[in-house]
This record gives sequence, structure tokens and C-alpha cells, in this order.
Amino acid sequence: MLKKNLPLIELTIDPEEDSFVQAVALVEHPANEMQWLSFAKNEQLKFAADDLKKELLGVALIPNQVIYRNSPELGEYACTFSKDTIREISQVFARKGFFNNTNLEHSLIPADSYIFQSYIVDTDKGILAPKALGSVPIGSWVLGLKVLSDQVWSDIQSKKITGLSVEGLFGMIDTKTTVNLSKQYLLSELETAFKELAELEQLKDNI
Repeated sequence: MLKKNLPLIELTIDPEEDSFVQAVALVEHPANEMQWLSFAKNEQLKFAADDLKKELLGVALIPNQVIYRNSPELGEYACTFSKDTIREISQVFARKGFFNNTNLEHSLIPADSYIFQSYIVDTDKGILAPKALGSVPIGSWVLGLKVLSDQVWSDIQSKKITGLSVEGLFGMIDTKTTVNLSKQYLLSELETAFKELAELEQLKDNI
């Protein structure tokens, strides 16, 4: 399979410079590739939650996961977050009281949802993600959301929304290394980008 070498950038935050995660978006294609868990769909979970409660659990950030990006300024590159940065992100997010900052697809449209759970997976302390989420690495940031909107919950059930994606302002550290991403992965990202562009054009036509 063909491979592509991309520079690896480590993303950081600096609250003193207004660099931090300020919101969580409900999206169709989460950058972390981890879909959230709808409690009602899994009988193995011991949580008292179902569709009537409109609650969901998802992974917001995974340490050392390589994420493909393509920007006009930097071109194609891969980025990642360290365990320490993810922990700091979660703490700053809580300190600033951003638990109501949710939106749809990184837009100005509110998701009509709020975060009521936030924790870092830490097996040494017995803080685990539900088994139904699959293999969730130590240091991952897990969020629980309460959805107030019937329409948003309908989009979750129909798989129009499948995961979480953080947004904010980040520092960038060049690791001086490159990573290989498969052609299949890059094509998947490209298909997503074309779909988002088509949706944007349709939105413009409706304005």
C-alpha cells in the first residue's frame, strides 16, 4: 500500500496567551476517529441511561494519536497531543466553565447540549472508559453530554452525528519527524473534505 510522509506537529496550549480548547463540537466525522456511545444501544453497560434521557458518552482527545490536517498556511501535515497537554486541556476547560460550549460541526449553531461528565482515563486510579467504547488509551479525555434538542438527538440516532471534536487555539511544535499515512486514510480524509465543501456550497445557495 502506498504511503505518504508528513511532518508531525505536536499541538499545545498556553492559557496565558489565550491558547486553549474553548468548545466541543458534535460532528459527523470526528478527528479522533472515536465514535461516542449511545447508552441505550448497549445492554452491557451498567449505567441507568437510555434514549429517553438523551445522554451520550464520547472520547474527545486521545494521546499520541496521529491526525491528518491540511491547511492553506501549512499544507498537509499530521498533528498529535501528548498526555500532559490533554490533561491540561481538560483542566483549563473546566476552570473556565466551558461546559455549555457545544456546537454543531464547528459552526455558530448551538448543539443545545451541555457537558456533565469530564474525566481522564487513568487505570492506576481505576478511572476507566466503558468497555463498549472499545480500547481507550490511558490519558484520553472522555466527556458525557446531555442533549436537550430532539432534532440533534434524531441526528445522532440516524448517524448524521457520530462523534466529538474539540476546537480552540493551539501552539505548534515541530517534532522534526515525519509519519506515514496510508493512501486509504488520505482518500477517506479527502472524501470528507469534498463532502463538507458540497454542504457548504448548498448552504450558500440557501442563503
